[in-house]
Amino acid sequence: MYQTTLKIDGMMCGMCESHMNDLIRKNFQVKKVTSSAKDGETVIISDNEIDIPWAKKEIKEIGYELVSYK
Repeated sequence: MYQTTLKIDGMMCGMCESHMNDLIRKNFQVKKVTSSAKDGETVIISDNEIDIPWAKKEIKEIGYELVSYK
């Protein structure tokens, strides 16, 4: 089980959180994903590692920026 925390720049509200969660769910097999505009992060629980370069590109396409991850 992997926990990946993505620091996201540009999320401002609950709708932004929903867009980010939908993007992650649509493109990765995840157990759980939660986003927080207030904290500027998305936390992903998954069985496999997340393809970070690909995720960064997809996140940029919906108007946000992946600043860092751990």
